[in-house]
Amino acid sequence: MVSTGARTVLLVEDDPALALGLRDTLEFEGFRVLHADRGEQGLLLAAQAHPDCIILDLTLPDLNGYQICERVRRTDLHTPIIMLTARSQEADKIRGLDAGADDYVTKPFSVGELVARIRALFRRGARSAAPLRLEIGDAIADLTAHTLTRGQESAPLSFYEVELLKLLHERVGQPVSRDEILDKVWGTKSTPTNRTVDNFVVKLRKKIELQHEKPRHILTVYGFGYKLVP
Repeated sequence: MVSTGARTVLLVEDDPALALGLRDTLEFEGFRVLHADRGEQGLLLAAQAHPDCIILDLTLPDLNGYQICERVRRTDLHTPIIMLTARSQEADKIRGLDAGADDYVTKPFSVGELVARIRALFRRGARSAAPLRLEIGDAIADLTAHTLTRGQESAPLSFYEVELLKLLHERVGQPVSRDEILDKVWGTKSTPTNRTVDNFVVKLRKKIELQHEKPRHILTVYGFGYKLVP
């Protein structure tokens, strides 16, 4: 029995057996589950039901997971999205995270691990609820609204960009290792990899720095990690 106050998970998965197994497990764990077996149907449910989390298969009959994720992120910057895929190449994972996904699970996977990742995203989201604005050079990062403003220009910040900025700000002026970033921001040291951290730093620099090729605020500590100099 799912409680009235249960969090809602939208499952977008076209494999009937996998969808049934995930649905049964998630409902047993106390979640309310909505299911779509097509991308367009998933987008409609996401817009209508405002789920607390989206579990998104990468390969679907109509739209792929990258397209769905990008379309969700045009209007919703906050709902956690976990991608499910049989592709294990790092380039595919980076592409998924760039599209706006918050986590990436490769098939075959442990359902228990998936549930743990969902709960971890909810915990990190709860810690992010307090209003927080950072001034970095001539840019202002609103970590509650998930936006970064510099002059008259404003850009969205993804979930992990916000978490990365928060960690760097907590240790402002001090180097933070890539391993610590992976552990505290992504909650795992196995996936994604250090290159994913580097990729997110590049994205932040393009939004924050006047010349992202010559950064003044998010600096590389060679062979170790990064530090924030506001």
